[in-house]
Amino acid sequence: MIIKNGKPIKPKGIIYREPDLELIQPKVKDILTAVGEDVHREGLHDTPKRFAKSMAFLTSGYRTCVADVVGKALFEAESSEMVIVKDIELYSLCEHHVLPFFGKAHVAYIPNKKIIGLSKIPRIVDVFSRRLQVQERLTTQIAEAIEGALKPLGVAVVIEASHFCMMMRGVEKQNSKTITSAMRGAFSKNESTRKEFLTLLSRNTFS
Repeated sequence: MIIKNGKPIKPKGIIYREPDLELIQPKVKDILTAVGEDVHREGLHDTPKRFAKSMAFLTSGYRTCVADVVGKALFEAESSEMVIVKDIELYSLCEHHVLPFFGKAHVAYIPNKKIIGLSKIPRIVDVFSRRLQVQERLTTQIAEAIEGALKPLGVAVVIEASHFCMMMRGVEKQNSKTITSAMRGAFSKNESTRKEFLTLLSRNTFS
């Protein structure tokens, strides 16, 4: 927390308050005790503290916003050709069971007089993946964020991910993947544009 003239100042981009690590730790002890563990044994001695820090990092997307991530990395450009960033690694937590899901995001946009620094696209993915999520909403949020920041002619987002809530419990299908997509603008309205994007996704560019 930043203090100025004796008053707390909320840093730019903060959406939710900072996690209370001291509040989380005793709850973790209660859960460990409830499942039959001995919280006093050596291996679990610092687990509540580590868990609290881990959750703070894995949900850090709540405390960031797209405007701060993008910053001044928008540039004027005459190009109106498709830009694709493939194979962006993502890790998130399923909001239903608080188990991880992980995979890759593929993002494309067609510029409308503006382009964005390429490193900003993975950062936008992180803003929304580092929250409690469902894959369907995550896909839509990334597309809407890029659309809002750039006002492009079109945006496309495809996510393919594996979910531990299906792999470790429930149906226990380790090889299943979930694929979701969100198409906006030209990608939604123009079949040839959409087909070009999907064809490029399936191609190994460097082969």
